[in-house]
Amino acid sequence: MLFMFVVYDKEMSEFIKLQENHLGCFPLSFSPIDDKTRVTVGDNQNYINASYIRLQVGDEEFFYISCQGPLPSTVPTFWQMIWENKSDVIAMMTQEAERGRIKCHKYWPEKLGVPLDTGRYQLHLENQQYLEYFHIKVIRMLETETGETHFVHHLKFTHWPDHGVPHCSEQLVRFIRYMRSVHHKGPVTVHCSAGIGRTGVLICNDIILTRIENDLPVSVNDIVKEMRLQRHGMIQTKEQYLFCYKVWLEVLQGILQLHGNQWQLESPRDHKVV
Repeated sequence: MLFMFVVYDKEMSEFIKLQENHLGCFPLSFSPIDDKTRVTVGDNQNYINASYIRLQVGDEEFFYISCQGPLPSTVPTFWQMIWENKSDVIAMMTQEAERGRIKCHKYWPEKLGVPLDTGRYQLHLENQQYLEYFHIKVIRMLETETGETHFVHHLKFTHWPDHGVPHCSEQLVRFIRYMRSVHHKGPVTVHCSAGIGRTGVLICNDIILTRIENDLPVSVNDIVKEMRLQRHGMIQTKEQYLFCYKVWLEVLQGILQLHGNQWQLESPRDHKVV
């Protein structure tokens, strides 16, 4: 446990330096999009506020699209992006409105049998389920011109408070594990409102969990640096950064507790001497 706090202390100071290096460096019109990683849509390479994020875990590359929550004017472009990249999971990390402010336009079909028409695509709600921490929708995309289809899992995390970060890691960990279980092809598309704060937290913790599961070393600072090379501002606040450590620590505590129980069961004291 002491080692954990030593690592945290060192990396927190690195994060503060990282923040200071970014402050004041960009004009008010600054966009998080990096030309090398920006997502383009259609033959004309139309603009959308979205970036490709690629992160290496061992020999495997984890591939994401980090993007702004759709606006009324960008819904058709958003779904075209999903179609062209064959993304089969959308992770939504915000509510449509928070504290009386619109954060994201409702861009998905709401009722079975009532498709949402975006022009090029019809979106059909095939199934939905409301769990305690998140909502699941299975959406069938139909390209009207060709009749081709593509299925997408839309996962909406519902327990992120208006202020700060979730109170415990368990809810987000369950969300990430379900997200991984239904992802089969293409990048995982993640958005909040701006597509950098909560979006960065989700991606960072997905990598942390995978590294833990594969018995690989974890450096939150390195993950954040790598994300920011591909989309500026990923993980916006100190609280969000600390929450990534909280997830890491609580997952490790759960593993130690599980192993501790196993060791206790296998203790020589539990065996009778014959």
